[in-house]
Amino acid sequence: MPRLRFTKFQVFVHLAALAPLALLLWDVWRGNLSVNPIQDITFRTGKAAIVLLIACLACTPANTVFGFRQAIKVRRPLGVYAFGYALIHFFIYIGLDYGFDFRLIWLELTEKRYVLVGFAAFLILLPLAITSTKGWQKRLRRHWRTLHKWVYVAGILAVFHYLWVQKADIRQPLLWGALLTLLLALRIPYLRTKAARLRGRLHGSLRRSSSGRTTLQRLRPAGMRNDDEYIVGAAESDP
Repeated sequence: MPRLRFTKFQVFVHLAALAPLALLLWDVWRGNLSVNPIQDITFRTGKAAIVLLIACLACTPANTVFGFRQAIKVRRPLGVYAFGYALIHFFIYIGLDYGFDFRLIWLELTEKRYVLVGFAAFLILLPLAITSTKGWQKRLRRHWRTLHKWVYVAGILAVFHYLWVQKADIRQPLLWGALLTLLLALRIPYLRTKAARLRGRLHGSLRRSSSGRTTLQRLRPAGMRNDDEYIVGAAESDP
């Protein structure tokens, strides 16, 4: 049986993804929920699902644009965690809130747009979660990548669900929507290439700057003060 090996970053991501559920269970046990506990649980599980879904969508740009390769290792777990919270959110809504009365649920679907887009996002995430394993990836082959591109649509629908369900303060939904827009824009080949080149130039500048400081420290006479070092460095960098 192969041993499971996790990096510190992977352990951190798993713990961070489980933290909202742990805090929710703690609050349920301690009776720390609001005066409307069902609404509180529904909102908190939905919020966790959106945050984790956007974190999942951030993994590819983090690798391709910013060179953070460890992000790819947590992309699948983040997506599964996002679906897990969405599943809890869904069953709390149809079970605790509406008592599995599908007639009332149907009325909600036809009358409230935030329910409709939220349900659509859940239906999209369902097959993506089922086919997230390597076995399904081998079975579907090239169709697997096409199928999982629907996660972008799920992310957009989830943000609109969050935006429309808010009745007063919409600043957080707008913030998450702006972040999602940026992450999707970084997948456009032209913008992705531009961002990657900018990162490369910044990385090269930092390396040259670090190399220059190291050389300067080696050449600095004994007893020279830090102020003198800065003056020498500025003089050498003048054209």
